[in-house]
Amino acid sequence: MRPVGLYDSWWTVAGAALVVCAAWGGAVWVSGHLQVDASLHTVALFAHLATLVLGFGAVLIADYYGLLWLTGRMSLMDTLDGAGRLHTPIWAGLTGLVGSGILLHPDTSSTLTRAKLAMVLALSLNGLQAGLLNRRMAAARRPGGQPPRRFLAWGAGTALVSQACWWGAVIIGFRNSQR
Repeated sequence: MRPVGLYDSWWTVAGAALVVCAAWGGAVWVSGHLQVDASLHTVALFAHLATLVLGFGAVLIADYYGLLWLTGRMSLMDTLDGAGRLHTPIWAGLTGLVGSGILLHPDTSSTLTRAKLAMVLALSLNGLQAGLLNRRMAAARRPGGQPPRRFLAWGAGTALVSQACWWGAVIIGFRNSQR
């Protein structure tokens, strides 16, 4: 008997979502109570930008694979395999963004910053269900055919939420850095 995996069911994903929400809440709380000096702030800013490149870059590649599949230039199996392998750099980037963001002392009284923090939480939860989608699409694939329409709609919604949250957080982060 194999151990229960993260993407085995909605129950396991829901459990992980609770952990993510608690960690997100803890990170927001710590960020409001932590003071860092200028040199550590500079290091944190570099780490923030580097992990943005890692995480968002991997998301863009995964979405590009989806476009290649939609245009018939990549098989569904190759698309799912490629996207599945990108979960690690996506999660590493998102984790690095949260960790370094704590040290950047975000202004949690700002409406824009609150919106960005909500987008980061939405990204995390969306990423959890995206892993379940990837697994279910791979299991439901038909030889030479397309996956069921419900999976295609689910995938399109997942990609839209992901892009809206990543771009929204980047734009808000840029705007906040200009103050």
